[in-house]
Amino acid sequence: MLRMEEEYVENMCMEIIAFQPDIVITEKGVSDLAQHYLAKANITAFRRLRKTDNNRVARATGATIVSRTDEIQESDIGTGCGLFEMRKISDEWFCFLDECKDPKACTIILRGGSKDVLNEIERNLHDAMEVVRNVVYDPKLLPGGGATEMAVSMGLRRAGLKVEGVQQRPFLAVGEAMEVIPRTLAQNCGVSVIRTVTQLRAKHAAAYDEAEKSGDKKKCNWGINGTSGELVDMDSYGIWEPFSVKVQTIKTAIESACMILRIDDIVSGSKKSIQ
Repeated sequence: MLRMEEEYVENMCMEIIAFQPDIVITEKGVSDLAQHYLAKANITAFRRLRKTDNNRVARATGATIVSRTDEIQESDIGTGCGLFEMRKISDEWFCFLDECKDPKACTIILRGGSKDVLNEIERNLHDAMEVVRNVVYDPKLLPGGGATEMAVSMGLRRAGLKVEGVQQRPFLAVGEAMEVIPRTLAQNCGVSVIRTVTQLRAKHAAAYDEAEKSGDKKKCNWGINGTSGELVDMDSYGIWEPFSVKVQTIKTAIESACMILRIDDIVSGSKKSIQ
């Protein structure tokens, strides 16, 4: 019985060795006998790899995952990896598959001083990747630093002045609410909020008036530097935000305000004291 098992393992290894691979990766275990045969053929074996990681390795190297050794074909062997090496990071060893040709997957290694710091870095990386995804699907950008909000606020205020009666109030209210972002930026920088927001409003108002007189749609990209609190041109400063995020933020704010306005009564959870 033991001899039959050894012959079966040897046959599987010979079928793998026939294709002369450099690395063999499996989601299951690798016996000592199989490691012996593979090591004699100068083949490195990795065992008990997670299915998700195995799929990513296959996509990165151009390999095809097979379930049986007798079904392996020459086209299943991944030849896209240019460099394989083991590196020690801290106290653990990691396998690196570098210099892949046209990889469809990759791995980013994050390191931190503590678990909380590492989790924060992972969340920031996830947010950054979502921003890139939004830009790829909707390749439109808007100036940051409160420039977009102030421009929208100025446009709504000027549009509200052309409307008479009660209908003017929504324009002015939403225009005032849009200034929350630049006001918060100025407050976080520790500068004078009133002076900074007033100066920013004046710049956008001047640009708006000039655009109306000349008929040229000149854009005002002035916003607040989130570090120093100074007014800077976001085009030259290089601060941009995805268009889809801005649109979704405004939609959510308006829908939330409409939902609150639909409430026609206040429900109190406190019980009246019995006299």
